[in-house]
Amino acid sequence: MTLEDLLASRDARVAHQAELLGEYPGKALLCLTVMPPGPVKRSAMSLKIAAAAVEAVRGKFSPVFEELRDLETGYEGYFVVDLDSLDAKKVAVRLEETHPLGRLFDLDVIVDGPCPLGREALGLEPRKCIICGRPVRECMRERTHTTEELLKKYDSVIAGCDRQS
Repeated sequence: MTLEDLLASRDARVAHQAELLGEYPGKALLCLTVMPPGPVKRSAMSLKIAAAAVEAVRGKFSPVFEELRDLETGYEGYFVVDLDSLDAKKVAVRLEETHPLGRLFDLDVIVDGPCPLGREALGLEPRKCIICGRPVRECMRERTHTTEELLKKYDSVIAGCDRQS
């Protein structure tokens, strides 16, 4: 997977989000992404995380529209829900924080722009790094952890879920 592939995928995702916002005014748009660290974005691991995330979203929301995309650049899900964006964000954050695999997927609420509604809009701290607990954006920007460390942590989280099932 090249950087160009990932950037093109992100641009396509943003364009699709803008389309959906236009088609469903007044409703919240949730964008699920599963993009594990490293060059391989589609694997048995990522599909397992995606399936659990989709099931969790369906269990907490009643989407009026749903579209799932299993791409080489990462799994994407689009869910339009009949909620205010802030209320949708509260539920999304709760899912990310309480679901056994919630640390391994992103569930953004997209608003005008389109851009994601940050946790700060709810008075919450930024999302924490799965390894060290610092704000995840800092660790990503500084490349604090290696791909191998991150994938090992992903495997550990998934194994813990498998033992609980």
